[in-house]
Amino acid sequence: MSLEAVLVVAAALFAVGLYGAISQQVVVMVMMGLELMINAVILAAAGLWWFLAPSPDGHVLLLVVIAAMTVEMAMGFAVATLLHRSRGSDMTDMAADLKR
Repeated sequence: MSLEAVLVVAAALFAVGLYGAISQQVVVMVMMGLELMINAVILAAAGLWWFLAPSPDGHVLLLVVIAAMTVEMAMGFAVATLLHRSRGSDMTDMAADLKR
């Protein structure tokens, strides 16, 4: 597999995630689209580091980014669950009035 193939797959994954984030109104589906976009960026970065400088430094940084992304998504799902429990709906229109 070449670098071009990895970058094409990452671009396709980013495009699918962008479409999913823009076209959906349910908070969880928007978050899934954002997750796909972040995964595409991680895949592109991993591919670049693998083919250009195969030292393990870049891969350790990617593991840190994946761990931070996991925490971010867990907090997002907690907010979506709280929104659903308090309002009975998980649409993005209902999330606009969360500020106090």
